[in-house]
Amino acid sequence: MAETRTEADIQLIQKILPHRYPFLLVDKVVEIDGTASAVGIKNVSFNEPHFQGHFPGNPIMPGVTIVEAMAQTSAVMIGSTLDLIEGDLLVYFMAIDNCKFRRKVIPGDVLRMEVQTTRGKPGGKVWRFKGVATVDGEMAAEAEFTAMMDLPK
Repeated sequence: MAETRTEADIQLIQKILPHRYPFLLVDKVVEIDGTASAVGIKNVSFNEPHFQGHFPGNPIMPGVTIVEAMAQTSAVMIGSTLDLIEGDLLVYFMAIDNCKFRRKVIPGDVLRMEVQTTRGKPGGKVWRFKGVATVDGEMAAEAEFTAMMDLPK
């Protein structure tokens, strides 16, 4: 039987996600409520490679990486809850809908990603999520996204 997890540190995240630097975009997951919801944290650092070109002298985290960070938080939630640890879980975007960006995310910010499952069930391949990313309580981005879980055999 799978252990119930209510959070995930970077070691557990790396056991679930195949992503590595520079594309691992969640530092920890501080809340996991089964497959229903989770809260992830990304500490935004000036040393991240996208800041070299986005934009020199005015570094802003690209919106697509904010959406990816929300998706990675969702994958950690599903992977930890369904005990897909070290199981080569791969997750692919199928759709991104109703995506809006509300504020810049810059080095030094702490990005908080709150995600909720809106469709999906254990054993299912297609899941849908709603995510909101905030900095200091202010909305930075929101999106709905659909993903296909390539579950290990």
